[in-house]
Amino acid sequence: MKKTKEQLTPQEKRKKIKSTILHWIILNFGVLMIAFGVFFFKGPNNFATGGVSGIAIILSNYITPHIAFMTQSVIMMILNALLILIGFIFLGKGCTFKTAYCSLMYTFEMWIIEQIMRVTGVTLPLTDEKFLEFLYAMLLTGIGAAILFNCNASSGGTDIVALIVKKYTKMDIGKALFATDLIIASSTFFIFDLRTGLYSILGLFFKAFLIDSVIESIGKSKYVTIITSNPELIAPYIIDGMHRSYTSFTAQGGYTGEDKTIMLIVCNRAEALRLKIKIHSVDPAAFVILTDTNEILGKGFRNTL
Repeated sequence: MKKTKEQLTPQEKRKKIKSTILHWIILNFGVLMIAFGVFFFKGPNNFATGGVSGIAIILSNYITPHIAFMTQSVIMMILNALLILIGFIFLGKGCTFKTAYCSLMYTFEMWIIEQIMRVTGVTLPLTDEKFLEFLYAMLLTGIGAAILFNCNASSGGTDIVALIVKKYTKMDIGKALFATDLIIASSTFFIFDLRTGLYSILGLFFKAFLIDSVIESIGKSKYVTIITSNPELIAPYIIDGMHRSYTSFTAQGGYTGEDKTIMLIVCNRAEALRLKIKIHSVDPAAFVILTDTNEILGKGFRNTL
């Protein structure tokens, strides 16, 4: 049973506060990466790989020359605000607070960067190397999006459209999101030129694979199996030092016939490294097996399927 705030110990409260602060710092870092990628690399090169940023890149080429204040960031702000409103109408809780926050913060940061660039007078694109700009555009936006998805959030935009399509059709969210982004990316062939269109389509696939790879890497944890004759030397560090628990059972060595204790624990990679060092110092004879895991569901890890 989940503890209430009143039932938490002071140590657990401090740990929860630190975890919450770190979560929001990581979330905002992901948003900032997307904003930098779109403003400095995607926008200036017209890499419209989908999403609201892709629509804004296309529309800004037609609107901004005639209405100066309707810049890319302003167009994105209007589109995101409309999509968030539509999301709350059609999805209710499906359009979460974190997605709304990230969406608005993303466009606000774009606007701030825009104002700073106006003052400094720096011209874009930053280089004349199209492929180099493409790589930075995809890396920054792809890793930023993966960070948000790992925090159970997104930058909004066409993600909301995909959720609505999923709700009212049989299409799953991955296919719905790909379909909407493919339409946006494909339009660059007609609006800009063949080269930009090819980059946009390539970016759409590149970003999809990059997001999956980064999410898998972020989500990796360690499953540690410890075979020891001295569990009392290791257990206190797991409980008090790592603030985690373990599962143990008795087994018998096949060669020696001695009784052994097998301890099972899941933890992140940094904790696994410290645990390995600790075990070596207190029980050098212990046998330790570390296994990579891509996803763990449960208390202390992900709590949703």
